[in-house]
Amino acid sequence: MEKSPELEIKKGYYDRYGWLVWALIILVVYGWALKGLKLSGIQASAGSVSKSILAGIFHPDWAYVYNGSGEDLVSLILQTLAIAFLGTIISAFISVPFAFWAARGGHEKWRLRSGSGKLVLTLIRTFPEIVLAIMFIKAVGPGSYAGVLAVSVHSVGMLGKLFSEAIENMDNGAEEAIVSVGGNASQVFMLATLPTIMPEFISYTLYRFEIAVRSATILGMVGAGGIGTPMLFAIQTRNWPRVGIILLGIVIMVLMIDSLSGQLRKKLV
Repeated sequence: MEKSPELEIKKGYYDRYGWLVWALIILVVYGWALKGLKLSGIQASAGSVSKSILAGIFHPDWAYVYNGSGEDLVSLILQTLAIAFLGTIISAFISVPFAFWAARGGHEKWRLRSGSGKLVLTLIRTFPEIVLAIMFIKAVGPGSYAGVLAVSVHSVGMLGKLFSEAIENMDNGAEEAIVSVGGNASQVFMLATLPTIMPEFISYTLYRFEIAVRSATILGMVGAGGIGTPMLFAIQTRNWPRVGIILLGIVIMVLMIDSLSGQLRKKLV
């Protein structure tokens, strides 16, 4: 069936000028959002405070790097890494059954099962890590334990989603080969399914660990352990040299973790 010339002309106009319509819609939304902001102006002390912040950040408190007290920068950076690492490892193991639950099968009858699994993972991801940390602090008290629980629970939602997508997109050739020679379900899983998806599982886990390191830094600001707690205290007391050395430590830690994780993921996938 041939398309009418009028439809072709309208489609041509939309392809050429459609972006203007979307740009106008975006501008209207931004204008509406900015209209609700109440700009109170700049404080009179903004200049002096900004100078103090910059001076402190560029002249960090080097004595805080390590003093053997257990509350120094190195000790708390290691604690932050431990929270992120333990939370990620726990969530990686818990996410595997959720991933198989949420993964779509080749048959129509599995849609309800996978749909319910995806719904559960979405509900888990709904709660931000900082909200989970506050909830766990009320349950188990402040400290690293609450931080590990918050990272673990939130990461289950993310890793479960990524793992399920890896299962859906995996190559089924190895499974079909083992089935063709009379392999049972456990043999198919151990000899074909698991070796095929394991590199992607490890790659996603490393990627999630990178994110968990940043999250563990923030969780400390609500009392869930790590480097965030002393940084919050330093900001509240306007100890900008202490803030500067903590920020420097966080930057170095994140860069090292990202670089190491990136190299490992390149070798896996």
